[in-house]
Amino acid sequence: MRMTVCPLFSGSSGNSIYYACGGVRLLVDAGMSAARITAELAQIGVDVEELDAILVTHEHVDHVRGLGVLCRKYGIPVYANEGTWNGILQKENGIPLRCMHTFYTGEDFFIGGVNVRPFAIPHDAMEPVGFTLSCKSMRCGVATDIGHIAPSWMEAVAGCQALVLEANHDVEMVERGPYPLRLRRRILGRSGHLCNEDCAKALLQLAQTGTQAVFLSHLSADNNLPELAYNTVCGALAQAGMTVGEDIRVMVSRRDRVSDLLVMDDGAAQ
Repeated sequence: MRMTVCPLFSGSSGNSIYYACGGVRLLVDAGMSAARITAELAQIGVDVEELDAILVTHEHVDHVRGLGVLCRKYGIPVYANEGTWNGILQKENGIPLRCMHTFYTGEDFFIGGVNVRPFAIPHDAMEPVGFTLSCKSMRCGVATDIGHIAPSWMEAVAGCQALVLEANHDVEMVERGPYPLRLRRRILGRSGHLCNEDCAKALLQLAQTGTQAVFLSHLSADNNLPELAYNTVCGALAQAGMTVGEDIRVMVSRRDRVSDLLVMDDGAAQ
């Protein structure tokens, strides 16, 4: 069994992740224009018309910007929960009814041979979720836009060989930065975004459950640096006695273009 994971974009300007396993091809979120998403998929040899579905984590524009055009142009099915659909339809009323599918948070459903489990996350949206995507022995977890470490989402992604995990900001950069107080409080709040240090703490626990590869994702353009996020996480792993590159592969998702292509065969990363 082969699983492929590739963030196409990751950050406040737009988010979209490509996932494929068992002949099923999915996007998690469509937060850039349909044209940009189509172009980045082509970079990794994927035709947008081959997509089986789009899964939506929540209604913020950096996760749904390209949704309407992709649905209207290609008829791609979209799966979201009721709260997220309510949020989407307040701003986007051009999604064909035939493309709209509703799932229930905490209840598994299938798209082809892929088991999708949506789980609740702490974020300031109407009904935000992360996902675990399972195909036979292979599991991938998507947990971004998460304000703090919580047992609920940690338990949901435990045992995933591959993770897309938020490392949004450095706390000191937020506190000393130019953002207004209200925005700083939102970012640092329990329904905001996960900092580098908490990402490292979460990953230390998850690595013990079988995680072999992680994309550090949704990095802030103003309050983080790719090398800072990477060094913070890798330093914590090294202090715990883990060898990065052998025990676990750590990658940083790019904000505005396709990231590394992760291919795993029965748990082995390539």
